[in-house]
Amino acid sequence: MSADLADPRILRDAASRAGAWPFEEARKIVSRIARTGQKKVIFETGYGPSGLPHIGTFGEVARTSMVRHAFEVLTGGDVETTLIAFSDDMDGLRKVPDNIPNKELVAAHLGKPLTQIPDPFGTQASFGAHNNARLRGFLDTFGFEYEFASATDYYTSGRFDAALLRLLARYETVMAIMLPSFRQERAATYSPFLPIHPLTGIVMQVPLEEIDAAAGTIAWRDPQTHERFVTPVTGGHAKLQWKPDWAMRWYALGVDYEMAGKDLIDSAKLSGEIVRALGGTPPEGFIYELFLDEEGQKISKSKGNGLAIEEWLTYASPESLSLFMYQKPTTAKRLYFDAIPRTVDDYLALLDAYPRQDWKERLGNPVWHIHDGAPPAPEILRHEGRGTAISFGMLLNLAAVANSEDPQVLWGFLRRYAPDVLPATHPRLDKLVIYAVRYFRDFVRPSKIYRAPDDVECAALRQISERLAALPESASAEEIQTVLYDIARPIPRYQDFSAKGATPERPGVSNEWFNMLYEVLLGERRGPRFGSFIALYGIAQTRRLIADALDGALMRGHATSTEELTARVPFHRAPQE
Repeated sequence: MSADLADPRILRDAASRAGAWPFEEARKIVSRIARTGQKKVIFETGYGPSGLPHIGTFGEVARTSMVRHAFEVLTGGDVETTLIAFSDDMDGLRKVPDNIPNKELVAAHLGKPLTQIPDPFGTQASFGAHNNARLRGFLDTFGFEYEFASATDYYTSGRFDAALLRLLARYETVMAIMLPSFRQERAATYSPFLPIHPLTGIVMQVPLEEIDAAAGTIAWRDPQTHERFVTPVTGGHAKLQWKPDWAMRWYALGVDYEMAGKDLIDSAKLSGEIVRALGGTPPEGFIYELFLDEEGQKISKSKGNGLAIEEWLTYASPESLSLFMYQKPTTAKRLYFDAIPRTVDDYLALLDAYPRQDWKERLGNPVWHIHDGAPPAPEILRHEGRGTAISFGMLLNLAAVANSEDPQVLWGFLRRYAPDVLPATHPRLDKLVIYAVRYFRDFVRPSKIYRAPDDVECAALRQISERLAALPESASAEEIQTVLYDIARPIPRYQDFSAKGATPERPGVSNEWFNMLYEVLLGERRGPRFGSFIALYGIAQTRRLIADALDGALMRGHATSTEELTARVPFHRAPQE
């Protein structure tokens, strides 16, 4: 980066005009502090640890961190910022999650705060502590700067006492806000305060008989024994229903910014009204769309559908996951295994483009936000004086034609193409190779479907082999691509007269030409730029591949390897724990 681009004044000026969504969000906070004059801004993300952490939880922290960084750039670092990752671990567990061991152990403690339920995994003091540790461990691997907060700690330590007493003093106002949102039967028994049963430890959802704001207590009866209890609302003896709790937290902590999913729009509005009733100001916010699983259903911690955090990281880098979170946050997206290759290659393409961009383009490039303004240089392979960035899709296809789960086999192709490349000089490529062979093993090989070429396709494939034989082994990807186009143009089924620049004498080439090559030679519906693939895989190797396709060896070999794979292990999916 040149010296002028490193100048903070130039960066700040460019940021003030940047159109990327984190900057749009950050400008809302800049306007907020212009009104208040405050010198510290609190960002918050919330986490309900009733199930194992999932990618949606990470997404909220990642996106909020992007907005935080954009805000710091806009304000030149003159305003202190803190990101609080808040865990609602004092919530009563309503049902046993589907994706945990020792369900009977947890079932015996239903209704208690999560931090009072034994850990079914046997690693922490409680189920809440286990899930908190999982969340913190993952956030730490990404290097997020945050302050972890536990509802149990904040309630029991007295940190929320003043806000709880204030809410109790304004009980009727809060009830007037909440009751219209309920049906009649729910409204008849609703109370924003949930006492903790002093004998059973269960979080009680009961109507209140008496409110004593001066004493800071609530009176209620056990619905089973009818025994009357008087409970302080302070010191962790009671907690709030989640909407008043959300509002109380905003008020007590002075939260300035918090995102929420589309399903919480109405809840955020109600909580905002409660904050105003307490005398505070609701935080600035951003409503994001929900993630969907393979079937188009909302992902859920308790169901365990969609992708677990560890599953994405089995097959792809943390940076690719951050990109998935950055892209189109207001659009619902399927979060499943087939999103991984496309996202990885999108990330690599954006990283490759970054050095050639001006500041306006850079601040709109997701990698700037993913890497806090300092993206690493792309890793390039040098071949015959030309630079090539290797894609995830390319590596998957190399693994497919080699039919190998051995990273060293892929490195053999890479070293043949660029002899000077080493894992030590290209560490990110080394990781990409490992991700690719895992993904090939678990998803590509089981789903590959080769087909036999028809007579027209056989003739075209023979012509490709003959034309490749006339090229030097060091032929460039562009030279090979030109040969492929030239072979396809005279074949009627592959002619595209609507393509840009097409003429009757020189028609364009339709995608069906390359689809045929993918299906017959790779057993795939999609694939890489074929000239680049051949240059990397090798001309001699590609000619052998064509020969195997023509005599049926590819189909026979794949059928045999699939049978062996099915007999050995039916289908691999990374474990949840």
